[in-house]
Amino acid sequence: MKIVGIEHVGVAVNSINEKAAFWEYILKINRTATETVADQGVSTAIFDTGKGKIELLEAIDPNSPIAKYISKRGPGIHHICLEVEDITSAIKELKENDISLINETPTRGVEGYLIAFIHPRSTGGVLVELAQKQKPQ
Repeated sequence: MKIVGIEHVGVAVNSINEKAAFWEYILKINRTATETVADQGVSTAIFDTGKGKIELLEAIDPNSPIAKYISKRGPGIHHICLEVEDITSAIKELKENDISLINETPTRGVEGYLIAFIHPRSTGGVLVELAQKQKPQ
């Protein structure tokens, strides 16, 4: 598996509107996208440093993974995302090494990436997202 780099750090928040000002106006990181991913029950705001991104995640569904995370642990770092060249081969390699995956088939995530999550029990307690950038068609 080829890791390209750290794509972003996901931060669970109660309200993007309340927390975006810190990233955008205090730290002066450019907000490059705001997107809703309905099937994951989340709204996101992406702040791009030029060498990695911060993704704020706000639950739009009380049963979403972000809502459950915040109710158990409170707001804070939710996951790290590593960009990979080929997510299908990455998933295959992880499965061959008995790594526990949350989803064994890539799904569409924010900014059009194909994504899959590795369960924290296989990573020392950190939720790790893998993401493959889609090539323009």
